[in-house]
Amino acid sequence: MDFDMSGRCSALVEELTNFMDESVYPAEAIYHRQLAEARNPHAQPVIMESLKAEARKRGLWNLFHPDPRYGPGLSYTEYAPLAELMGRSAIGSEACNCSAPDTGNMELLTQFGSARQREQWLAPLLDGEIRSAFAMTEPDVASSDATNVRMRIERQGDEYVLNGRKWWITNAMHPLCRVFIVMGKTDPDAPTHRQQSMILVPRETPGVTVTRNLSVFGYADQESHCEVAFDDVRVPVDNIIAEEGAGFAIAQARLGPGRIHHCMRALGAAERALELMCRRASERTTFGAPIASRSNIMDWIAQSRSEIEMGRLLTLKTAWLIDTVGNREARTEIAAIKVEVPRIAAKVVDRAIQVHGSAGLCDDFPLAAMYALVRCLRLADGPDEVHSATIARRELAKYAPAR
Repeated sequence: MDFDMSGRCSALVEELTNFMDESVYPAEAIYHRQLAEARNPHAQPVIMESLKAEARKRGLWNLFHPDPRYGPGLSYTEYAPLAELMGRSAIGSEACNCSAPDTGNMELLTQFGSARQREQWLAPLLDGEIRSAFAMTEPDVASSDATNVRMRIERQGDEYVLNGRKWWITNAMHPLCRVFIVMGKTDPDAPTHRQQSMILVPRETPGVTVTRNLSVFGYADQESHCEVAFDDVRVPVDNIIAEEGAGFAIAQARLGPGRIHHCMRALGAAERALELMCRRASERTTFGAPIASRSNIMDWIAQSRSEIEMGRLLTLKTAWLIDTVGNREARTEIAAIKVEVPRIAAKVVDRAIQVHGSAGLCDDFPLAAMYALVRCLRLADGPDEVHSATIARRELAKYAPAR
């Protein structure tokens, strides 16, 4: 691995750093004030559209997309430091049109969508005109095993009819959400990994009902995480993505890159938490001495720096493997960062909260919201235990008796 940034990556890091310092961080308070004034936790603050326009003007748009037709065409290794910078703020990624689940949905449509699907849905997503949702997780089954999904997608003539429930569907209440990518079963009698399909369902299709938003540790996130009912929802046959039975394979192709994006952003949150911890420890005194002079605080700071660097190195290695040998060959590393980086970020944020005292628990600082985010990443895109099992199985396979 070469740890030197490419010329274009270095230039984008400098420009993005300036954008974060000059526009994003100063906009955080305005964003939350506008959200409160709207009296709707899922409204779109006006300041966000201004940030998006500024990011686009600066060439900081669709940075995630590996296809040069739609963005700068960066490798995963080049994108890593940029995703980390955006992850330092809860509003950084959306400002640059690099938010989940849209990033994964755009890559999915680029790779598997038909020409009509790309024109109808990918184009406005790339332009930041609309948002999208990815509907796979269900309330009645263990959704860490995607073959468990019960949503039925049945063909009736020129239409597919969907029936079932989904939950933790991010963006479903976002005012710009226009389309769901839904995973369900089209053929329960097919081989296990050919039973599932993915289909595009416009948000306003009759029969689609957002029944509630699910809070995260009491936070009603602006993007929302919803339970959604699909009752006799009808969409045209050509809304199927790729072909019937391709859903499981598409999910695997989509979720691998999505997991590394989560980890990159989580490192940014951890880095900012460490910065806030150091500032607070340096500014406050207890019993006649700065908090920063206390040995336990110094240990927390040292541990946090070491852990962030370890997480970053493993994430960069994983990005390099995806670039050089592909998702499939990087499965162990993808699973490893998905387990370790959210754990590291949660530990660092927790220490920062402790150093801030009771102030760390309220919204005067971003730490409480950060903790809610990084803690839920231990479940998003598969819980730690599933990824740990993947790592163990691949290690044990090296020592299995020859057959």
